[in-house]
Amino acid sequence: MSKKNTIIAVRGVDVTFTQTHKEDYISITDIAKYKNPDAPADIIKNWLRSKNTIELLGLWERLNNPIFKLVEFDQFRNEAGYNHFVLSPKKWIETTKAIGLQSKSGRYGGTFAHIDIAMEFASWVSVEFKFYLIKEFQRLKNEQTKELDWNIKRQLTKINYRIHTDAVKENLIPQNLTPKQTSFVYANEADVLNMALFGKTAKQWRDENPDKKGNIRDYANVSQLVCLVNLENLNAVFINEGYEQSLRLEKLNQIAIQQMKILVQDTSVKMLKDQSASAGQAGKNGGGDE
Repeated sequence: MSKKNTIIAVRGVDVTFTQTHKEDYISITDIAKYKNPDAPADIIKNWLRSKNTIELLGLWERLNNPIFKLVEFDQFRNEAGYNHFVLSPKKWIETTKAIGLQSKSGRYGGTFAHIDIAMEFASWVSVEFKFYLIKEFQRLKNEQTKELDWNIKRQLTKINYRIHTDAVKENLIPQNLTPKQTSFVYANEADVLNMALFGKTAKQWRDENPDKKGNIRDYANVSQLVCLVNLENLNAVFINEGYEQSLRLEKLNQIAIQQMKILVQDTSVKMLKDQSASAGQAGKNGGGDE
């Protein structure tokens, strides 16, 4: 199953990345445009004529593809290098059942290759281009890792909030309340956490930031998200123990202050922030490449 394509700029060329079954594939049609922007398919066909290329593709398939057709591969390998030998990516794929190359049609089509193969093709096109491609690919992966890390923490916050709202329902909501009254209690409990950590309610934040989408927690940094998870768990405990809301807010605020002092000094949190800042700076420095 393929995921949505990602495009990055490498030496003035837009290179498309995609994933199939969690494996990275790169458009070698885009890479070929670095050599010949008008006829990238011809560059790929010339590459496929080489005996070294056929042996490279065959080795990769033998290592990664249990249904690879060796007899058909041997026929191509025996003919490769001769003047009469011509091979298209589509013919290679259909004849040998190869999976290292993919031929796609449509607006964003072309020939895609598994990253192992794509890097070899990039080196054949231009060693310099290959090094820049590796650099940009690593930057892309770092950004994706950072985004995944943030999403995990955000989802963890949401999960813990459900635990927290269950405690509210069990201990604070009397029977026969209207939906509006129930909603009011939930909103107050959310704002207890907002006040303890951010010093303002959700409405106050929206009034101060009318142009921003989302809510106050969507703009929290990593340290605040970690702290918020802990506050939600503690608030659920305090509710179960019967603490009044005002006392809970006071306790949570003091805990938030203590935890944030620790978190801002935590080296692992600092490293994550540094990675985020580096990715942002790389985007600015490579403005022409984005």
